[in-house]
Amino acid sequence: MLQHFGKRKNAGGALFCNPRVSQMGFTIRQAVPADIPVLRQLIEASVRGLHAQDYTPSQIESALVSVYGVDSQLIDDGTYFVVEAAAGMMSPQNASDYGKERPIVGCGGWSKRKTLYGSDHWSGREDSLLDPQRDAAKIRAFFVHPQWARQGVGSMILMACEEAARAAGFSRYEMGATLTGAKLFAVKGYTPVKLISIPLRNGETLPVIHMEKRP
Repeated sequence: MLQHFGKRKNAGGALFCNPRVSQMGFTIRQAVPADIPVLRQLIEASVRGLHAQDYTPSQIESALVSVYGVDSQLIDDGTYFVVEAAAGMMSPQNASDYGKERPIVGCGGWSKRKTLYGSDHWSGREDSLLDPQRDAAKIRAFFVHPQWARQGVGSMILMACEEAARAAGFSRYEMGATLTGAKLFAVKGYTPVKLISIPLRNGETLPVIHMEKRP
């Protein structure tokens, strides 16, 4: 059972959610620019460790260059979250190399902008604002460290994103889900719309699934 978010506004007037701690010992909070170096490491570890069951090594490495990565616009907008493990809490694999105090074990967010997927270096960005009355909020850039997979981290972030998007006036959500992430999102009520083939710099493509959730 999770404690409820308290909702307030930041200095720019944007709604955001206070941190909360689950009974499992995880804390969720808004990401800040200082998190970016750790997020880059987390994203690389997540993609290489968890996506190998659905993508080839060449797809993974090329996507890390041109598609996957940090989207600093989400952080600037206050719509990107990180989950930290409680101090002294060890991963299920008891990994000493990721056992520092309050490690960031997952990240993900939502967006009020039109870009459906991609990091700062993705060439297909479209950062114009969405209309909450007409458009679906975008669920974006979910990554969980492999040592903390299947511990409810992704579900915790998704709940935070949907709550925050609803508070901003959105009632529908959509995403470009990886083949790996689509398994979680399907359980959470998201349905496939179409398959998208993202062109990679090495000439291959990265298949992702456009998914949506309606009230």
